[in-house]
Amino acid sequence: MLGVAIQGAGNVATEHIKAYQNNPNTRIVAIGSRTLESAQRKAQQLNLDCSIFDNYLKLLEHPEVDVISICTPPDRHAEESITAAKAGKHLLIEKPVAINKEELRVMYQAISQAKVKTVVSFVLRWNPLILSIKEVVAKGWVGQPLLVQADYWHGPTNINPKRFHKKNWNPTDIGAIVHGGCHAMDAARYVLDNDEIVQVSGVTPTYSVPSHIVKPLTMASVKFDNGTIGKISGSTTFFMPYVFNIEVFGDEGVIRNNQFYSKQVPGQRDFGSFPTILPDSGAVSHHPFQDTIDHLIDCILTNTESHDSLAVAVNTHLACFAAEKSAMDGSTVIQIAEFETINRE
Repeated sequence: MLGVAIQGAGNVATEHIKAYQNNPNTRIVAIGSRTLESAQRKAQQLNLDCSIFDNYLKLLEHPEVDVISICTPPDRHAEESITAAKAGKHLLIEKPVAINKEELRVMYQAISQAKVKTVVSFVLRWNPLILSIKEVVAKGWVGQPLLVQADYWHGPTNINPKRFHKKNWNPTDIGAIVHGGCHAMDAARYVLDNDEIVQVSGVTPTYSVPSHIVKPLTMASVKFDNGTIGKISGSTTFFMPYVFNIEVFGDEGVIRNNQFYSKQVPGQRDFGSFPTILPDSGAVSHHPFQDTIDHLIDCILTNTESHDSLAVAVNTHLACFAAEKSAMDGSTVIQIAEFETINRE
């Protein structure tokens, strides 16, 4: 039985806890937060009898902790993950795992040296639509993939009119394509069997927002190692309900979310569709945390490296950072292999 500590006591932590409670190989032994009161509220909310902490180093000293779920704000992810790895703890890390490439470099090196298991919370890798697209691309439904498009649009609505912001983040690093659009960047890589992105350019509209607001819209043009090109966008500014799109265009077929047109179906006259669960909600309760956490635990118990480890996620984050940098620098083209090579050191 693996002992789990949850660092953070917000809405995402709730979903992590529920998933661990449903896994027969884990039990929650600790919750950490900036205040004991918030940690205690989370424990009571979910009927947990566990230790609570407002000191992260003390939490890591708990003798029964084997796994840490990092559920704090993104500007704390790198430091807390590095400290946990040095203490020998396996990690589930919420995205983005870092807010700039310098943090990412140190984080990757520390976790590689510690040899702990990691899974990054790119939960859409377990969404049924994404899994279906990955499978049919592998089976040749589109032939040679030529273009992949993915969009993460999570902006203000009538119900929630406030844009996302955090005053101590640098908008150059933590624009919309880093904060949430990293899901789109990662999904594009995943449906192409984790192919690495080697070239990025970004563009953002001329759009005046307060300096403390996360840069609200970035679109990236990317090129993959296998030659496929892509268009990835992240927005926190469109006034609309949440939308996540993913499309793959090839020389023998097309997949547009759950619609398809393919040479594999020679009698097909128009787009067909398949019923599935779409990634059509930004609510954390809609995300497949159970499958994600079950995967982490299986990797720990079987000593297996994840297809969603930090080592894999490095390329996704570098591409996102490059998109934001390029957009701020007049859409310069950035070669990822030259821009940063920490995933090959």
